[in-house]
Amino acid sequence: MNAQYDLSIIGLGYVGLPLALQFAKSGCRVLGLDIDPGKVKEIKAGRSYIRHIPAEAVAEQVKAGRFSASSDFSLVKHSEAVLICVPTPLKRNREPDISYIRKSGEAIAPFLKPKGGGRKKLVVLESTTYPGTTDEDLKKVLEKGSALKAGIDFHLAFSPEREDPGNPQSKVAEIPKVVGGFTPACLERAKELYGKAIKRLVPVSSTRAAEATKLMENIFRSVNVALVNELKIIYGSMGIDIWEVIEAAKTKPFGFMPFYPGPGLGGHCIPIDPFYLTWKAREYGRATRFIELAGEINTAMPDHVVAKVGEALNTVGKPIKGSKILLLGLAYKADVDDDRESPSYILIEKLEAKGARVDYHDPYVPAIRPSREHSHLAGRKSMQIDSLADLVLISTAHAPFKGHNFSELNVPLVDTRNCVLPANRPKLYFQA
Repeated sequence: MNAQYDLSIIGLGYVGLPLALQFAKSGCRVLGLDIDPGKVKEIKAGRSYIRHIPAEAVAEQVKAGRFSASSDFSLVKHSEAVLICVPTPLKRNREPDISYIRKSGEAIAPFLKPKGGGRKKLVVLESTTYPGTTDEDLKKVLEKGSALKAGIDFHLAFSPEREDPGNPQSKVAEIPKVVGGFTPACLERAKELYGKAIKRLVPVSSTRAAEATKLMENIFRSVNVALVNELKIIYGSMGIDIWEVIEAAKTKPFGFMPFYPGPGLGGHCIPIDPFYLTWKAREYGRATRFIELAGEINTAMPDHVVAKVGEALNTVGKPIKGSKILLLGLAYKADVDDDRESPSYILIEKLEAKGARVDYHDPYVPAIRPSREHSHLAGRKSMQIDSLADLVLISTAHAPFKGHNFSELNVPLVDTRNCVLPANRPKLYFQA
């Protein structure tokens, strides 16, 4: 393959694939790179493996010759720019794991030198991470593997992803793009690239400022979700419905933004990213007390839900041990197939540790995929929504659950999302 590409995108997941399609729709020639041969095969066939991205969108760009995919990272030598969109998980001790960033850097470094006097290559990191990753960790790997100098022989920048899976109002081209360069020239080159596909760019002074911007966005959400989670428990003990309170409070046209409680945090960003700053802050002798307190509250929510399940079962004279529970919703948010860091997995494990038998139903997650954290659950398949159970537990507010009539259900239903409409609720209805 000797084609010339405007850019290569490493990591074709929930961030990389929609970004690649937006650049392709804007007329750029895009090469998608991923270590998963299954994803490469699907793209080459013009198919999508992400529910909210239609296959037609992929097929159109592949057929037009603007989008192709490979697992051969040496092909970046034919690209003018490389965007890195890979996972940044936490290790078991809550320390950052930037191994995917480092490995991506190592894979492309030998191919950063321009061919035949061509333009300097641009490397942009999009993965959420702590300040200093781009101009320290990634820069070191790229310079070592290429024998080149960042800012002199190649451009380096950071531009955080702002993908909102499943939100039909969220369009890549219309979401303002924060961009920070290692040098002013790096910033200008990154602006030139993103300007081809994104309507509004927000340049900042450095890669660290851009990295910190993304962390602030996610920390803001984590802290506010923790606040409403705590208020849910406090108001619940007073007999006050937190959902009614939020609906009333959000009528204030200024100084208030609604956040909603749930069974715990999910997705790749909110449960993980704030602790990247916690780890980095220690290097400067600083403690992130707000972040850690919010983490404590949010990670305790599954225990609150399990306690509510126990209370609900007690009303029909049953213990958790030996009861069959049907959990509705495995994805971390409504109407997507993304189950990364989903609190549903924690609920399954905690309930089964107490002796319950737990099945799940999710119209968008037909089977549990292998993962680092919950490998022992891999292979379980989604059951029918009307499967016999001693209790039904709603963990995700999928649209089909909102429209489902549970009024004839003769077992307890525990709703963690205020999902079921009042007219569709059974007699044994509990909020958690």
